[in-house]
Amino acid sequence: MAQRKHLDDFLRGRIIGRLECGRAHLEVSEELGIAQRVISRLWQRFQDDGNVSRCYSTGRPRVTTTNEDRYLAVTAKRNRWSTASDLSRQLSSATGTTVSR
Repeated sequence: MAQRKHLDDFLRGRIIGRLECGRAHLEVSEELGIAQRVISRLWQRFQDDGNVSRCYSTGRPRVTTTNEDRYLAVTAKRNRWSTASDLSRQLSSATGTTVSR
């Protein structure tokens, strides 16, 4: 099985630069020793949103916005004895956002 590694930003820029100059995917992949599928995905992502940098994400995606987080903090401070379920219910009725306890 082939070794998997992430492309650094400089190499991504080199790939995009060569593709913008009109080079073929196969040509670029052979020249740089990178799988053609990787080149194709990188080019597609660049065409979609103009960005090729990696998205660093860990853990579960956020459900609440910063304003909703602030609302939860203020509500929790006002009602010191309210439970997580109570706060979740209040947020849901106020904004329509459902969160787990």
